[in-house]
Amino acid sequence: MRSLTDQELDELSEIAVNTAENFIFSKVSKKEILDLNINVELIYENILDVNILVDLDLDELSSANENIIVEEAIDVTLEKIKEFIY
Repeated sequence: MRSLTDQELDELSEIAVNTAENFIFSKVSKKEILDLNINVELIYENILDVNILVDLDLDELSSANENIIVEEAIDVTLEKIKEFIY
């Protein structure tokens, strides 16, 4: 893994949030989403520690599975982070 500057960490955080958000919007209509919060925490001290929290609340009439979509969004986001740092 390469060294990361503070500016790169800020950029990476923004990329991570956008990746998760875009993935969720590709799976579920915005009309079905009652609430969406994405929190990405990056801590860099010799290694990069990544914490991603996605809180998704869908309309009760939605047929989508919130848990599966959240897990997939996190997986896609982690892959995007790996692409950025390597």
